Amino acid sequence: MRDRPTSPSLSTTWRRWYPAAVARPTMSPAWWTWVASRDSLTARLIAAADGRPFRVRLLDQRIGRPGHDEARALGLRPRERAWLREVALCIEEQPWVVARSVVPLARLHGQRLDRLGERSLGHWLFRQPDLERGPIEVTQAAAGFHGGLGPWGRRSVFRHGRFAVLVQEFFLDTMSDELGLPPR
Repeated sequence: MRDRPTSPSLSTTWRRWYPAAVARPTMSPAWWTWVASRDSLTARLIAAADGRPFRVRLLDQRIGRPGHDEARALGLRPRERAWLREVALCIEEQPWVVARSVVPLARLHGQRLDRLGERSLGHWLFRQPDLERGPIEVTQAAAGFHGGLGPWGRRSVFRHGRFAVLVQEFFLDTMSDELGLPPR
């Protein structure tokens, strides 16, 4: 892994996140089932693909500084470094969701997440018996690390013992189009 700061758009911009319940009145019921679900997004995407091939495409993985809103969500000090991973969750090679995970280096506790490659972090997380998921927050802002646009992003902090990871998932218009979901 290489050590470099995140892109300026992530490290200097605040993304507005809201509790999912606050966004619910502006969200269609179809999107609510995706955004508010607390189970594995990977498993939901595979089911929605209806037999079409699913793939995790690794976009980037490195040690760097998280964005301001990411550091705040994890309770990190300014300029504290973290393990950063960005992926696209694809159906038939088309990205439906892009995701960014942030793990404070002090909370890795021997986890070798850099070895995940193109495997799903969610697949590993949801196998942990003591996994705790924090509240889901949502945004209408774009991912910032990927050019694709979409209606919603969500995030939450997962904890497994002393390990903690912020997982941010941005639903793309390609998914919306494929599944016939409303604009919002």
